[in-house]
Amino acid sequence: MISRRFFLVQTLGTLLFLVTAVLVCEATGLDMIVQDAFYQFGSQQWLLSKHNEVLRLLFYTGPKAVFILFAVALLVSLIGLRKKPWVQRYKRGLLTVLIASLLTVGVVNLLKAVTNVPCPTNLSHYDGTYPYVTLLHRVPAAEHLKRIRCFPAGHASGGFALLSLFFLFRTKRNRMIAFNGAMALGWTLGLYKMLIGDHFLSHTLVTMGLAWLISVLVAGCVFGLARVVDAPEATDGESMAGSEAHYH
Repeated sequence: MISRRFFLVQTLGTLLFLVTAVLVCEATGLDMIVQDAFYQFGSQQWLLSKHNEVLRLLFYTGPKAVFILFAVALLVSLIGLRKKPWVQRYKRGLLTVLIASLLTVGVVNLLKAVTNVPCPTNLSHYDGTYPYVTLLHRVPAAEHLKRIRCFPAGHASGGFALLSLFFLFRTKRNRMIAFNGAMALGWTLGLYKMLIGDHFLSHTLVTMGLAWLISVLVAGCVFGLARVVDAPEATDGESMAGSEAHYH
């Protein structure tokens, strides 16, 4: 099992990252700077069209369907295949991935329902009807407008939720492969939504941070409550006692 210090550092570090990401994006106008690069003001169009069915299948409906199937497969494995040796061996990791994935998507969607922040495409700056409203910057003129759900990034949460796969594997190498793969998927889905005007950079950054924070907290509970020690195998000649990570 990864050390308690790892969980503490990751929890505090991620909380700091979330606060910093919001403050920096709001104080510097970074969101608008980035989003301006994705908008063609002459034709009043985003770089990618959300009505492109091929892109929508590849980066929206397809990944959503795969995520649902993945969650169902995890649930079936933990219940229907619980006596299988591989499920027994990885059951805490599988449970962590299932709970963290569902919680990530659930928490992000709950926040979307209460933050009342518009998407880039809704702003008058991009030929929409809403003034520029962020999590910390509220505009009285927007109070009479219909509540809107755009912060944080919901679609990318499905990709970033897979950061929890880090806790499924036992070797440092496999953990990093899982972590980097989930990061790549989350940012691919997040960037697609930014390119069609559905999200700002900060929306995706916050979703990423929340996904990792939830994964760390869930893993800490699952492995901590189990009171077990799962030491990863040493790879490439690495001594378990000599690695700083350190997995105890």
